[in-house]
Amino acid sequence: MRIVVDTGGTFTDLILEDAQGSLHLHKTPSRPDDPAQAVLDAVEVAASAQGLAPEQLLSQVELFVYGTTIATNAVLENTAARTALLTTQGHPDILMLREAGRMGLGRFDWTIPYPDPLVARDLTLEVPERVDHAGNILVPLDEAALTDLLATLPEREVEAIAVCLLWSTANPDHELAVGRLIARHLPGMPFTLSHQINPSLREYRRASSAALDASLKPLMSVYLGDLETRLREGGLAGRLLMVTSKGALLDAGAVAAAPIHALRSGPAMAPAAGRYYAKSATGEGNAIVIDVGGTTCDVSLVTGSQMAWTRESWVGQPYIGHMTGFPSLDIRSIGSGGGSLARVDTGGLLHVGPRSAGAVPGPACYGLDGEGATVTDAALVLGYLDAETPFAHGRPLDHDAATAAITRQVAAPLGIEPVEAASAIMAVLTEDMVSVIDQCAVGEGLDPATATLVAGGGAAGFNAVAIARRLGSSQAIFPDTGAALSAAGGHIAELSAEHSHIHVTRCGAFDFAGVNAVLETLIARCDAFAADAGHGAQEAAIAVFAEARYSGQIWEIEIPLRQQAFRDDEDVAAFRADFDARHETLFAHSDPESDVEIIAWHARVACRLRDSPIGRVAGESFDKSSGKRRKIYFAGSGWHETPVIRLSELSVEQHIDGPAIVEAPFMTIVVNPGMTAERTEAGSLVVRPASA
Repeated sequence: MRIVVDTGGTFTDLILEDAQGSLHLHKTPSRPDDPAQAVLDAVEVAASAQGLAPEQLLSQVELFVYGTTIATNAVLENTAARTALLTTQGHPDILMLREAGRMGLGRFDWTIPYPDPLVARDLTLEVPERVDHAGNILVPLDEAALTDLLATLPEREVEAIAVCLLWSTANPDHELAVGRLIARHLPGMPFTLSHQINPSLREYRRASSAALDASLKPLMSVYLGDLETRLREGGLAGRLLMVTSKGALLDAGAVAAAPIHALRSGPAMAPAAGRYYAKSATGEGNAIVIDVGGTTCDVSLVTGSQMAWTRESWVGQPYIGHMTGFPSLDIRSIGSGGGSLARVDTGGLLHVGPRSAGAVPGPACYGLDGEGATVTDAALVLGYLDAETPFAHGRPLDHDAATAAITRQVAAPLGIEPVEAASAIMAVLTEDMVSVIDQCAVGEGLDPATATLVAGGGAAGFNAVAIARRLGSSQAIFPDTGAALSAAGGHIAELSAEHSHIHVTRCGAFDFAGVNAVLETLIARCDAFAADAGHGAQEAAIAVFAEARYSGQIWEIEIPLRQQAFRDDEDVAAFRADFDARHETLFAHSDPESDVEIIAWHARVACRLRDSPIGRVAGESFDKSSGKRRKIYFAGSGWHETPVIRLSELSVEQHIDGPAIVEAPFMTIVVNPGMTAERTEAGSLVVRPASA
């Protein structure tokens, strides 16, 4: 058996894969006050559905995979550990100067305050030492001065230390010496060395990575230790794995030791699931993956079989939040989900999100004293949801409360009927999501009309078809695990690690010996990971790639390598051709006359943990009556008497004409008039939108 749990802001999703390969999907409310208990609550619900006690279920689990936003929330809410930053004398302002920029209309608003640094300026401490770009020691490390400096940290209530010295990527001796002195004079103090956690050329990114990682170590080591203890005491005998920001898996102990991997852990599973379901339905091709939960909509792209990556991931709003500087899946998030609150501003404009009703009190229709009008309330008023069917919180929905909230917050201020207000909420939600998808696609040089939309998350079914139609996509795919798309991704994700090294060379004067030595070392480290952490995997694959730019450019782009070593000038020419082609795709131009400079080299190992596709959701996990009809409101055509169909009862390739409502586990899919839908062999529902 395998279990994957994804703890979100509103719900905790669990997907159990039983011994026969069938999937069982469960949702329970999240518990912000005790996230580990939310995991145990979900396990208890899953065990009860199997007719087992929780300890009986856990004793049969071979792999327990967990994704969470705890690390992200700690940074956003400024509740991570009080951290000191040790940096080279004369260079204390790395985190203050940051990487500049402003987003949207804010770029013209000079009253927006400059963001606070991740580490307070009075805790950024200068170390007497200096190394140059070639790794030569210009000023030896003053160990006596550093020792005196370390002695002051306990009285400053420092809980963790980040170390980022200039050019430690060229020569790490001074950073390693600082680490030894911290361990000697402050035993037990968590610390992070920048060249180890993120060997990046850019000082801000390397310093930010080190500071984030160090600040999260006390929290995540305690939390993951507590979670594992409670699971072990509850009967878990198998392996506990965590989802990383790269959409891969690592042992929970490895993540506790380097918790920067846990940033954006939960959302990172959805792209892998989206790629799997898109490929099963269409073969190789482009896909846009949206995961719409209670609080956010997460957007990611798949080009061919490659998920989009970035080294510019931010915790919080870009330029105002904190850049991780760490390689991660490129996932853009907006505050648009099932719990997003609708409001009318003083100018009479309707807004949806980013504020959310959260798990407590939740939407008004939950009957938990929520007073705001949310997307879920709008869906109930429009007829998308059945008020008589218990929702994920275990109770029927309150139609009157939803109508009252929408009337009070939206309909009355706009002078329209409640159903029109609910329809307007859905329209604004759709446009907000289309906007962020367009931004993602343009950044990757992808035409959204050429991509398949894969929609997951409990709230995705309300408007995903409308999004596909606005984008010009030919089809939208709703997996049968869609309400817990991220958790489904945990069943597909691979155990993976990435190793990097900076070594600068040019295509015009290529350093064959130096580059091949670097690649050999990186590949050896990948082999060691596969033999250790990846022991027992079905297969281990190593991919190598480089970060390169035209001479004179500031930023690099990532280019996969065709081979693991450069043998001759033909290999260099092939790399150069790949770089020009990628640059053309991203920026609509290339410069064959300029030399190409390669800055950094990377090797990524992926250990496949399963040898078969994931199964379909078992029919018994979803209990709703079929053959019903109810009145549904569609913008532009009004009320329709609409059939309600259970996804699990559809046969493969069975054709449906809209309007229709298709109910999957914890997910309602709206098929608008004029659209068609059918079920695939993999269990997904494919909806083909009518032309816009």
